[in-house]
Amino acid sequence: MTAVTLASTGAELKAAQAERDPGVGLVLTMGALHEGHASLVRAARQQTATVVVSVFVNPLQFGPKEDFARYPRTLDADLELCAREGVDIVFAPSADEVYEGGREATVRPGPLGDQLEGAARPGHFAGVLTVVHKLFGMVADVDTAYFGEKDYQQLVLVAQMVADLQLAPAVVCVPTVRESDGLAMSSRNRFLGLADRAIAPVLSEALFAGVSAAEAGGGGGQVLAAAMAVLETERAVSLDYLELRSPDLMPLSTGGPARLLVAARLGLIRLIDNVGVMLPTGAVRPPVF
Repeated sequence: MTAVTLASTGAELKAAQAERDPGVGLVLTMGALHEGHASLVRAARQQTATVVVSVFVNPLQFGPKEDFARYPRTLDADLELCAREGVDIVFAPSADEVYEGGREATVRPGPLGDQLEGAARPGHFAGVLTVVHKLFGMVADVDTAYFGEKDYQQLVLVAQMVADLQLAPAVVCVPTVRESDGLAMSSRNRFLGLADRAIAPVLSEALFAGVSAAEAGGGGGQVLAAAMAVLETERAVSLDYLELRSPDLMPLSTGGPARLLVAARLGLIRLIDNVGVMLPTGAVRPPVF
C-alpha cells in the first residue's frame, strides 16, 4: 500500500504536485468510493505518471429537493481505497476553496443538458460542468481525465465541453463496473432497502434484454419493447425514462451504434444505467417510453 498525499487547499495541492512527475491523470469523484471508482484509478495508473483523485461533494449539481446533506462522506475509507490503488494525491477541498471567487459564472451545457437526466434534475449539468472546469484549472498539468460509462450523459457533456472550449485534458471513458447480479455500481446503492436492492438488478436485465433483441436482428422498436417487458415485471419500479439514442445522445433515426438508457426510482432512490446497442441498418425511429 503506497502513501497518499492529502491536499485540502489549492496551496497544498500545488506543493504536493511539485514533488510529483508532470503528466496527471485526474479522476473526479464525490467520494463514497467503490469498485467503479477503483477502475477509473487503475486506468489512470496504467496511463499516466501521476494520479490525482478529487473528492468533492459539489453543491452546484444538487437541486433544492435532492440529497446533498445526505450524500455519503467517507473520506477515511476513500483514502484507504486510493492507497490500495496507488493514487499519488487526493484533493479534498471545501466548497469555499473551490468557489472562492463566487458561484455566479457557470458553464452552460446546451440543449442536451435539459434532456434525460437534465429534465429530471434541472440545472444539474451546469453544476457538473462548472465544477469539472474548475477542477481542471485547480489541478495542474492534467493530461487525461477519466469518467465512468455508467454516467453516460455526463461523459458526453464533459467531452463536448472539452472540445467546445478547447481544454487540454483528453477525456477517457472507462466501462461500467457491475455487481455480481448486474446492478451498476453507484454510491447511492447503499441507500437501497433490502427489498429494493433485490429488485434493482431489473434495470440491467432490461437493458441487456434490449441488447439481445438487437443481436437477434430487432430494430429500435423491438429493442425498447424487450427492455420494457422486463421492467414491467416489477411493479415497485417507477420508470422515469427508457430511451434509445445515438452515441452522442442525439435522436436516433438510423441503424448502427446506439445507446439504451434507463432511469427509475425504487422507493426514494433514483437509479440510472445504460448500455451500448448495435442496431441493424435501416430506419428505426423508435418510440420513447
